[in-house]
Amino acid sequence: MADHGLTRYIFKLLTKHEIISIGTKYYPTTPLEIEYVEMFNFTQTMLMELEKAEITTDSIFYNLLRDVGEENIPENHHFYELKPAENKIEEFALVSNIIMGSDRYLYVELSNSSLIINEFSNIIMEEKGEIVEQSSTEIVSKLLSKNDAIRVAIKLVGMGLDNGINVRAAVGMTGAAAIERSINLTKEVGEVSGVGFTKLGGEYALVFDSNFLKSSATTPELQNYLFIDVIDSTKFINDYGRDKLVELMTGVKNFMEIECNGKIEGYREGGDDLIARFPSKDLAIRAGLDTAWYILNNGAKIRAGIGKSRREAGERAQLADEVQISNPLSLVVFDLANGLYAYYIPSEFFRTVINLLLNKRAKLIGIFILVFILVYFMTILGYWEYSFVIVILAALYALAS
Repeated sequence: MADHGLTRYIFKLLTKHEIISIGTKYYPTTPLEIEYVEMFNFTQTMLMELEKAEITTDSIFYNLLRDVGEENIPENHHFYELKPAENKIEEFALVSNIIMGSDRYLYVELSNSSLIINEFSNIIMEEKGEIVEQSSTEIVSKLLSKNDAIRVAIKLVGMGLDNGINVRAAVGMTGAAAIERSINLTKEVGEVSGVGFTKLGGEYALVFDSNFLKSSATTPELQNYLFIDVIDSTKFINDYGRDKLVELMTGVKNFMEIECNGKIEGYREGGDDLIARFPSKDLAIRAGLDTAWYILNNGAKIRAGIGKSRREAGERAQLADEVQISNPLSLVVFDLANGLYAYYIPSEFFRTVINLLLNKRAKLIGIFILVFILVYFMTILGYWEYSFVIVILAALYALAS
C-alpha cells in the first residue's frame, strides 16, 4: 500500500490520535497471509497510536521482566544490547506476528558433550516444545512463543551452570536464525552462558557468569485476556432482533474456541459481551480483529481490549468510548512495548470516504477547482446565495460517482 499521508493526517485530526498505517504494507506469500492482508486492505483497518511507546534499552528490559516473569530472571545477570531497536512501531512486523503466530525456535549449544542434553530435551518437551534436531552438544527446538523460549532457555542455562557446563542459547523466527543469533552472541560477548533474542527489531542478550539458585523457572501467572462488547446492542436488537445477536455471539464464541485456542469465560447466551483467555497475545489480537471484521459486516460494532488480566482487558475495551468520530469507534486495543495501540476498523461510510481520498483524489481536486470558479463568478454576478446549491450538487455528484 502507498503511504497515504494525507488520509492519515485527516483521520488524525478526526480521532485526535496518530494513525500509523491504513491497511498494511506486509507482503503475503501463503494463502493464509494473502487472506489476512486482503482483509486489512479491503476494510482499510488502521493502526492507531493511543499512547506512544518509548523504545529504549531500559524499556526493552522492563518489558522482558513483565513478559517472561521477573521471578524467572535471576539477579546475577548482565543485560547486553547487541543491536539497538528503532524507536518506532513497524506495522508490517506486527501484522506478521498476528498472522504467523508467536511460536519461536530455540537453539541450545553445550560447551562440551554431556548426557545433560537429554534432560534438556525432556524439559523442552514438558514445556510443550517440539524437538527439531538433536546431537550430543546441540538442540534445535520449537516453543509456543518467544517468551516461553527465553524462559526455558534461562532454565537450561541455570542447569548447565549447576553442572559446570557453559550453555549458550538463542531464540529466532527459524532454526537458522536462532543458530546465527547464537554465533553473534559468542562474537559480541564471548563463550559464556547466556541467551540471545530480539525485541522490536533490536538484538539483546542475557548473560550469566555464575551459578544461580533458581535453575527451575515457572510459568508467569498472568495470561492474555480478550474482552469484547457489542456497542449499542440495544439498538442492534431493535433493528435485527435478539436472535441475530445470539447468532453473532455464538459464531464469535465458536471461532475463538476452535480456531484460536481460546477459553471462553464470562459469557451467557443472549449477552452482548464475553471474555476469552488465550495462550499468546498474538492469538488474542487476531481473534479481536476477526471478531471486529465479522461483527461490522453484520451491522454492529465492538469495543475490544487485550490485557494480562480480565480487568486490564476490560479497561482497554472501554477506551473506545473516549476515541470517537461523533460516535465510538470499533477498536481492538492492546499494549505494544510500553505504549498503547489500537486497530480501528472503519464503518462502511468511512471506508467510502477513504476510498474517495485514496483512489479519486484527482477527481475531488477537479471538482473543488470547478466549484471554486463557479462560486467566484456567481458572487461577482451578485447571485452568491446560489453558491450553496452548487456546493451541495457537487458533493452529491462526488459521493454518487
